[in-house]
Amino acid sequence: MASDDASDPVPRYSGFSRFELELEFVQCLANPAYLNYLAQQKILDKPDFINYLGYLQYFKDPKYSKFLHHPGPTLRALELLQQEPFRAEILNPSLFNYMTIEGLKNAIPADKKD
Repeated sequence: MASDDASDPVPRYSGFSRFELELEFVQCLANPAYLNYLAQQKILDKPDFINYLGYLQYFKDPKYSKFLHHPGPTLRALELLQQEPFRAEILNPSLFNYMTIEGLKNAIPADKKD
């Protein structure tokens, strides 16, 4: 929650720290549907957004990656988004479907697989 104390050293945005907002956003990148949406909206074509994704690479550091719920898919998406061919290809329904199916396969606990 936002503190009424003016001595709070962490700036708050609607009650959340910048880190909390960036953590929430970067975790959304593990969702192929969200990546597809960003591509459809042409957000992945904007240089400022690509620079922001570069800034978010700090989540690769174990000091920060420990906060990710699904570090593997999240960090892989962050890495792939650095590549222009991937940003264009995520619009392709077959890639979107492939990523969705693979994500679901990986979400099934090992003891529940065939």
